[in-house]
Amino acid sequence: MTYPEVRGTLTENRSLADLTWLRVGGPADALFQPADLDDLRAFLAALDTAVPVFPMGVGSNLIVRDGGLRAVVVRLGRGFNGIDIDGDRVHAGAAALDAHVARKAAQAGRDLTFLRTIPGSIGGAVAMNAGCYGSYVADRLEEVQAVTRTGDLVTIPAADLKLAYRSSAIPPGHVLTRATFRADAGDPQALEQRMADQLARRDGSQPTKDRSAGSTFRNPAGFSSTGRADDSQELKAWKVIDDAGMRGATRGGAIMSPKHPNFLVNQNNATAADLERLGEEVRKRVFETSGLTLEWEIMRVGDGPDQSGE
Repeated sequence: MTYPEVRGTLTENRSLADLTWLRVGGPADALFQPADLDDLRAFLAALDTAVPVFPMGVGSNLIVRDGGLRAVVVRLGRGFNGIDIDGDRVHAGAAALDAHVARKAAQAGRDLTFLRTIPGSIGGAVAMNAGCYGSYVADRLEEVQAVTRTGDLVTIPAADLKLAYRSSAIPPGHVLTRATFRADAGDPQALEQRMADQLARRDGSQPTKDRSAGSTFRNPAGFSSTGRADDSQELKAWKVIDDAGMRGATRGGAIMSPKHPNFLVNQNNATAADLERLGEEVRKRVFETSGLTLEWEIMRVGDGPDQSGE
């Protein structure tokens, strides 16, 4: 296939394994890293509309299957990671890391502290309506900027994204480029302390030094942990996995973390198939023991080995 000329970087048959936190997966048909907004718009406008486009952040919540991905993967970089603060509004590029946005906002006396412990970038946080400790992107998001599959630049109000627990209605093929949040005022030192406390709580309960993709399954309760004393654990994913006896379960090089059983970890050169099949074993066992059907929180894309001929 002949791709449009670009000013950024376009690499055909590019492995995605090193671009995901789990370090697994086959190649994409092409990986496009645009130089800037104009480069992205021109490329999408010129690309054959029959070619699928898959926007990818920093790969913190993603399994790319071993057979790879039949699409052009768009990965935004330096031209899309700016953070600007104007009064109570925080404008963040889609490639800006969630933690960096939280910290820069706090320095300016603006409260987006809930983003501090969320792995990944702003584009992914919006797509997943990321949240923790009772706060979600939906609570603060005002609008997003995106480039459509045909290269048009559009602004979409947050209400049109239909943000729900770990989901959104971003139109297919749209590449988010910027998000605008409305952030309450706060004392910078108090905000910094709150984020430090959140990090300590997270590191004490989650395998943050292991090769994982964050929470594997959505909470059956339908909301993230609030951290409050009245936050029941009975319908949390980790609890039903633990009750099903799957804490520490393994398949190939994959393991459900002994520290936090809702974390799927690449412990020893796991394949994407190892990870996904272990996840499916967990779902089956949880259903057998509790009648609950766990829903994946990690996005899984691409072809399995049986589909690629490997």
